[in-house]
Amino acid sequence: MTHDGGSPSAGSVTGDWWDSAVIYQVYPRSFADGNGDGVGDLAGLIARLPYIASLGVDGIWMTPFQPSPQVDQGYDVSDYCGVDPLFGTMDEFDTLLELAHSLGLRVLLDVVPNHCSSAHPLFQQALAARPGSPERDMFHFVEGRSSAPGSASDLPPNNWQSVFGGRAWSRAVPGSATDTQWYLHLFSPGQPDWNWRNPAVGDYFESVLRFWFDKGVDGLRIDVAHGLFKADGLPDAPSATAVVDGLRANPLVSDQEDVHEVYRRWRTLAEKYQPHRLLVGEVNLEPARAARYTRADEMHQAFAFAFVKLGWDPAAWASVGAELEAARQLHGAAPSWALENHDIVRSVTRFGGGTKDGRELGLRRSRAALLALLGLPGAAYIYQGQELGLPEVDVPVEARVDPMWTRGGITRDGARVPLPWTAPPEANHGFSPATGQPGNPWLPQPEGWGRYAVETQQQNPGSTLALVTAAVGLRRQLWDQGVFTADDGGTWRVEDGNLLICERNAKFLVAVAMGTEAVRLPAGTVLASAAPLETDGWLQPDNAAWVLLD
Repeated sequence: MTHDGGSPSAGSVTGDWWDSAVIYQVYPRSFADGNGDGVGDLAGLIARLPYIASLGVDGIWMTPFQPSPQVDQGYDVSDYCGVDPLFGTMDEFDTLLELAHSLGLRVLLDVVPNHCSSAHPLFQQALAARPGSPERDMFHFVEGRSSAPGSASDLPPNNWQSVFGGRAWSRAVPGSATDTQWYLHLFSPGQPDWNWRNPAVGDYFESVLRFWFDKGVDGLRIDVAHGLFKADGLPDAPSATAVVDGLRANPLVSDQEDVHEVYRRWRTLAEKYQPHRLLVGEVNLEPARAARYTRADEMHQAFAFAFVKLGWDPAAWASVGAELEAARQLHGAAPSWALENHDIVRSVTRFGGGTKDGRELGLRRSRAALLALLGLPGAAYIYQGQELGLPEVDVPVEARVDPMWTRGGITRDGARVPLPWTAPPEANHGFSPATGQPGNPWLPQPEGWGRYAVETQQQNPGSTLALVTAAVGLRRQLWDQGVFTADDGGTWRVEDGNLLICERNAKFLVAVAMGTEAVRLPAGTVLASAAPLETDGWLQPDNAAWVLLD
């Protein structure tokens, strides 16, 4: 990478910097603990930033570290423009931002515009205000329905269900005979939804964006970006089933047409800064719908959710790849690829069948899939620990803290276990400082976690860490040489033997062997493979290769 005055480079040889970017997702509470309390923090991240830079990535995306009661591990924000003392101070964040930029790393933050914490001052003011007041109009406060004469507002306003299980409504003042309103929360009761039909909400969030952009933050990942607006009148959903799988079960709570004007406004703001700030959307919709959020005057990127949920199935990969390519041709923005994040079962476990017995198979497949992902056209996002080949952890029931577990019986804790930095005997596998009395990690690390440690893998040229570092470096070379360009698309097909092909351009393709027998590769030069090739020109099962075409 090249730098100008200590800031990240202007971008790739073609297109904007994010067209070629590899971004490393940091889940701060599980990344590195700087003060020994068992929770990752900004001090720990600052100390480990050189490690992230050594991967060759272009930047980091940090999940929320703002003040929060931590009902949903930070996605219940009580102050959008602060730092929770659990993670550190604003001075530490400023230090982190300066160091990241000096290392050539851009910094993306999470913004959560669909909902806030019930502890947010504006929601507390709304609770204290009267029904129908301007304070309550910042949120969705609605009179309930009555089950029978004389039982005023004893039922919620409609049948909407929460993503976390149970109804999406709670009484403003439980048991009150005078305040009979309910408030909407598509997630936990501690996360009330903002009322985006009130222009004051849009003005408030513009001030939040300005605050972080003025600090020098390089972009934002937008949580539940397809949410925000709800159907006029808040009518009953077609069925009372839980709103699951990215809010898609209830078409009334997301993907409303009004939401696009928000991102047009934010895009205008992002382009007032030099360099322009990046907007990345969590848009959990089918490719054709999600692509509408990346039109030329809206967000720059949206995660390819249809891809991240795939199993080890070449036909499904080819089908989704073709859909994403069609969406790119329609609206212009290349997919933003990911296989893991803090909400999804780790790919080692998914591809291995979900059992310990399948861990080695899952590791081979996840390495192949990760190499493939880094060769696809568009940006790539890697979740912390993915470069180590971490499997999903079966966190003991008594240690689980995910609100989806307590309300809906589903846990995301297994993908959030703190990272192993060193092998035993160092306490907590180096997650907490070696001096003093390190606290137990906020989620327990399993026995044998040290086998995946960064320190161990850095000494092993055949490790997953070595594979990722080499692939990211080769990817950059191919951009610099013009083999990869921002105009690349993906032509997908499945050949004999379940060989998946994504032909990026006339010079380059990605091949993944998803069958049970070795398959012949297209004619060309193999630039990289997830595992050593046993025979020239042939790819064994559960392996992937980059091929420079003849």
